[in-house]
Amino acid sequence: MDETRVPLPPGVREPFTVYVNGVKQEFGRDYRVADGALVFSRELIKEGKLGFWRWFWGAWGIGTYRRNDQIDIAWEQDGHPQVAHALDIEPSTPKTRP
Repeated sequence: MDETRVPLPPGVREPFTVYVNGVKQEFGRDYRVADGALVFSRELIKEGKLGFWRWFWGAWGIGTYRRNDQIDIAWEQDGHPQVAHALDIEPSTPKTRP
């Protein structure tokens, strides 16, 4: 099984809420925190830049859809709500067994 790391943005402090594609995630079940990153026990994928042909066909209304997971974090800072949207996803790495 793969793991996916999502670096936490600067300034994020606990408690925070994590969402994947708009669905609230549960700490300990869906993700853990290690070395300044969220670690998910499944593969998450962020679509890269569109190539010319995918952009061209999209401009004509012909869609080419690929998986594009969105990770968002919500927290409060000095009593004000903060949101970090569409965080970067590091490539998945295979889990190693002890």
